[in-house]
Amino acid sequence: MIRTDLCDLLSIEYPVLQGGMAWISDGKLAAAVSDAGGLGIIAAGNAPGEYVRQQIRIARLLTDQPFGVNIMLLSPYAEQVAAIAAEEKVAVITTGAGNPSKFMEEWNAAGIKVIPVIASVAMAKLMRRLGAAAVIAEGGESGGHIGELSTMVLVPQVCDAIEVPVIAAGGIADGRGAAAAFMLGACGIQMGTRFLSAYECSVHQNYKKKILDASDLSTVVTGKRLGHPVRSLKTPFSRDYLKAENAGTSDAELEEMGVGALRLAVQEGDIQKGCFLAGQIAAMVHKEQPAAEIIRGVMEEAEIILKGACKWVK
Repeated sequence: MIRTDLCDLLSIEYPVLQGGMAWISDGKLAAAVSDAGGLGIIAAGNAPGEYVRQQIRIARLLTDQPFGVNIMLLSPYAEQVAAIAAEEKVAVITTGAGNPSKFMEEWNAAGIKVIPVIASVAMAKLMRRLGAAAVIAEGGESGGHIGELSTMVLVPQVCDAIEVPVIAAGGIADGRGAAAAFMLGACGIQMGTRFLSAYECSVHQNYKKKILDASDLSTVVTGKRLGHPVRSLKTPFSRDYLKAENAGTSDAELEEMGVGALRLAVQEGDIQKGCFLAGQIAAMVHKEQPAAEIIRGVMEEAEIILKGACKWVK
């Protein structure tokens, strides 16, 4: 069985984190992943603090294993959620879409292990200086908010730059991706898009179908002009947004276009107006499965690949 320092740090069986996907990663999904031996993560997204508190308590009813909360720092509720996560003393906080520096002292004081998502070596070094327990090096292959560097380029540079555990994210859907991440120096992996197909994931069935039907060229990046690029599936919404972005539509109008689009996809499955966030590996997701089966399958495949790696060296 694959076991790394990350397992000991987070008291988990497998070095696998479930990505914090806004309006998707709820208490039910997080609990299922944690029960399966990984680290489930509740996504705060743009939700108010009380929603997050409710999901934390749902997860605690469903599992006695550790889980985390992901805080999107662009959210207008970020400070509120940051305080609630500290009050609730969740085991882990991951962060995305911003710099969590001003919250680090509060979270560390509460005994929470802070694991920021980073997209550059400079940010990894800063987070380490501020007391991060680990970092998630997320490449631009991932869904949602993304950085410039690919996973294969980013992960080894971050591993060389800091001494805390590095978790690889972006473009990982199976044991091959996991094995590659370990060979790049990572102590664990984070998967988001792969868990969209989990039975315990409560997204609208239209969302799951779009993931299962995706091809290798099914995603597009929008929002570059606004300074926070986002990867999603190609849909009428994403095409219209990209057209408006390239046509010089004002930043304010572009921001307004995106309001509520993800919830329309997640909760209503709106094919026309919904924004279906997904990573480039959506094309590698072929069936619905229990979260436990996903984790076990990825880890078993990675172990077989790593044990057979000597065939490449004579």
